[in-house]
Amino acid sequence: MRDYYVYIMASQSHVLYTGITNDLERRVQKHRQYRPSSFTSRYEVNCLVYWESFADPRDAIAREKQIKRWRRDKKIALIESDNPEWRDISDGWFN
Repeated sequence: MRDYYVYIMASQSHVLYTGITNDLERRVQKHRQYRPSSFTSRYEVNCLVYWESFADPRDAIAREKQIKRWRRDKKIALIESDNPEWRDISDGWFN
Protein backbone atom coordinates (compact mmCIF):
# COMPACT_ATOMS: atom_id res chain seq x y z
CA MET A 1 0.00 0.00 0.00
CA ARG A 2 1.23 3.48 -0.88
CA ASP A 3 1.23 6.47 1.46
CA TYR A 4 -0.06 9.88 0.42
CA TYR A 5 1.30 13.09 1.83
CA VAL A 6 -0.04 16.56 2.43
CA TYR A 7 2.85 18.95 2.81
CA ILE A 8 3.66 22.62 3.26
CA MET A 9 6.69 24.23 1.68
CA ALA A 10 7.91 27.70 2.65
CA SER A 11 10.29 30.37 1.45
CA GLN A 12 12.74 32.30 3.62
CA SER A 13 10.09 35.02 3.94
CA HIS A 14 7.43 32.43 4.84
CA VAL A 15 5.49 32.37 1.58
CA LEU A 16 3.57 29.09 1.83
CA TYR A 17 2.65 26.38 -0.65
CA THR A 18 0.39 23.45 0.31
CA GLY A 19 0.35 20.35 -1.84
CA ILE A 20 -0.30 16.62 -2.03
CA THR A 21 1.86 13.78 -3.37
CA ASN A 22 2.44 10.05 -3.17
CA ASP A 23 6.24 10.52 -3.19
CA LEU A 24 7.33 13.25 -0.78
CA GLU A 25 11.06 13.11 -1.54
CA ARG A 26 10.50 13.33 -5.30
CA ARG A 27 8.05 16.20 -4.87
CA VAL A 28 10.41 18.19 -2.64
CA GLN A 29 13.16 17.73 -5.26
CA LYS A 30 10.77 19.04 -7.93
CA HIS A 31 10.11 22.15 -5.85
CA ARG A 32 13.85 22.75 -5.70
CA GLN A 33 14.25 22.48 -9.48
CA TYR A 34 13.24 26.02 -10.28
CA ARG A 35 11.16 26.46 -13.40
CA PRO A 36 11.05 30.10 -14.49
CA SER A 37 7.27 30.53 -14.55
CA SER A 38 6.37 28.44 -11.50
CA PHE A 39 5.03 29.73 -8.18
CA THR A 40 7.76 27.96 -6.23
CA SER A 41 10.45 29.49 -8.41
CA ARG A 42 9.02 33.00 -8.32
CA TYR A 43 8.80 32.99 -4.50
CA GLU A 44 11.73 30.61 -3.82
CA VAL A 45 9.49 28.15 -1.96
CA ASN A 46 11.96 25.34 -1.32
CA CYS A 47 11.86 24.44 2.39
CA LEU A 48 9.68 21.56 3.63
CA VAL A 49 8.25 22.77 6.93
CA TYR A 50 5.31 20.40 7.53
CA TRP A 51 3.84 17.12 6.32
CA GLU A 52 1.23 14.51 7.21
CA SER A 53 0.78 11.01 5.76
CA PHE A 54 -2.41 9.16 4.86
CA ALA A 55 -3.13 5.62 3.68
CA ASP A 56 -6.21 6.65 1.72
CA PRO A 57 -5.75 9.24 -1.05
CA ARG A 58 -9.26 10.60 -0.44
CA ASP A 59 -8.30 11.49 3.14
CA ALA A 60 -5.16 13.25 1.89
CA ILE A 61 -7.14 15.20 -0.72
CA ALA A 62 -9.72 16.25 1.88
CA ARG A 63 -6.98 17.40 4.26
CA GLU A 64 -5.18 19.37 1.55
CA LYS A 65 -8.41 21.14 0.65
CA GLN A 66 -9.09 21.87 4.31
CA ILE A 67 -5.65 23.40 4.88
CA LYS A 68 -5.85 25.44 1.66
CA ARG A 69 -9.11 27.01 2.87
CA TRP A 70 -7.53 28.11 6.15
CA ARG A 71 -6.38 31.62 6.84
CA ARG A 72 -2.64 32.18 6.91
CA ASP A 73 -2.46 32.47 10.72
CA LYS A 74 -4.02 29.02 11.15
CA LYS A 75 -1.52 27.49 8.69
CA ILE A 76 1.32 29.12 10.61
CA ALA A 77 -0.02 27.72 13.89
CA LEU A 78 -0.14 24.24 12.32
CA ILE A 79 3.47 24.49 11.15
CA GLU A 80 4.70 25.89 14.46
CA SER A 81 2.91 23.18 16.47
CA ASP A 82 5.44 20.67 15.08
CA ASN A 83 8.21 22.89 13.75
CA PRO A 84 8.46 26.17 15.72
CA GLU A 85 11.84 27.06 14.19
CA TRP A 86 10.57 26.53 10.62
CA ARG A 87 13.55 24.24 9.98
CA ASP A 88 13.74 22.39 6.69
CA ILE A 89 12.50 18.89 7.54
CA SER A 90 14.04 17.54 4.34
CA ASP A 91 17.51 18.79 5.24
CA GLY A 92 19.93 15.94 4.53
CA TRP A 93 17.58 13.94 2.28
CA PHE A 94 19.49 14.69 -0.91
CA ASN A 95 23.18 14.48 -0.01
